[in-house]
Amino acid sequence: MKIIRFNSKKLEKIYNCRFNTPKRVQEKVRQIIDDVRQFGDDAVLKYTRKFDKVKLNPRQLKVAAIEISGAYQSISPDFVSTLKIVIENVNRFYRKNLKKSWRTKGEDGLVLGENYHPLERVGIYIPAGTAPLVSTVYMTVLPARIAGVKKIALISPPNVSGQINPHILVVANLLKVDEIYRCGGAQGIAALAYGTKTIPRVDKIVGPGNIYVSEAKRQVFGAVDIDMLAGPTELVVIANRFSEPKFIIADLKAQAEHSGGLAVLVTNSKGLAKEVSAELASINGYVVLTKNLLQACEVANKIAPEHLEILVQNPQRLVKCIRNAGAIFLGPYSPAAVGDYVAGPSHVLPTSGTARFFSGLSTFDFIKSNHIISYSKKALEKARQPLEKIAGIEGLVKHMDSVKARFI
Repeated sequence: MKIIRFNSKKLEKIYNCRFNTPKRVQEKVRQIIDDVRQFGDDAVLKYTRKFDKVKLNPRQLKVAAIEISGAYQSISPDFVSTLKIVIENVNRFYRKNLKKSWRTKGEDGLVLGENYHPLERVGIYIPAGTAPLVSTVYMTVLPARIAGVKKIALISPPNVSGQINPHILVVANLLKVDEIYRCGGAQGIAALAYGTKTIPRVDKIVGPGNIYVSEAKRQVFGAVDIDMLAGPTELVVIANRFSEPKFIIADLKAQAEHSGGLAVLVTNSKGLAKEVSAELASINGYVVLTKNLLQACEVANKIAPEHLEILVQNPQRLVKCIRNAGAIFLGPYSPAAVGDYVAGPSHVLPTSGTARFFSGLSTFDFIKSNHIISYSKKALEKARQPLEKIAGIEGLVKHMDSVKARFI
């Protein structure tokens, strides 16, 4: 890992090292989406043959109940009991996260408020790739369930035998996912966004994926809502001379397990910087050397990482300085891995610097609100003067008349 000083221009490379979609990918995804919109299931099946190397018929797109029940025979007996512990952790966190409808009363019979409603249908994307992201199932489905989403559809790419990993099927079944489909990629995103004969359209799509999945989500946004655009994963560690080097090295190595991930140590200790840099010479990452820990926080805020570990003696003091991070892990015994699997908050987090304006997945992502406005005649009369003044400036005379009509 290269050592970069705080005032080095090379540091800009980290700040600007962000996820960009090549034009060739954009065009390919646009073609896939257009095909799915026009030809529905046929297009989904065509691209499943092309990219996943498996031939399916329309009836096989939806995973049958018998296949789901059979998945339990392919997993270890203790998997379900382990999973139930983790599910309770996630449930406990998101039950605290729920928004409630509210009202406030003003003078003269004025009432304002908001009603919150869960979305009707949500689509969950679960990547397969080199390993099934089992944890992503409960990290996406549970916030939606607790928010009250009525129908949850899950899609995941099939393997060459046309199967979805049994662990994914079991977790989805335990969480009462309503529908499971064996398709992925941009074609799966398009099917969820616009609907096909087999796959009904949804209101929102959540879940990580490769560059084609992220680009497809970007292109269908507006037809449906999406959670965020996910790029390669990121970890920044803030540490000083009192931090345990072996913990830092282990966590940065864990980050390197992800292809294309960003691993950064930010420290004011020259000794620690040299030790970690030498130990992790083959890892694609950086060590940033600062004058003090406040500068370290400044670096972290500019990177706005997905995961931020603060491994100093009093992390609570530094966390007050952090504005931009998806999830913050405090102290030597809070590695980012606990957030990935068991802590409770979803591991679906903003990447590529988008923690400047995005948050991690929550129940908020699965609800919408109605503004409630109720005026009495007396309250409306008090509002006439400012209303008519502003409407007059905007030249909207009929807006003024709609109020005047109530006092004639």
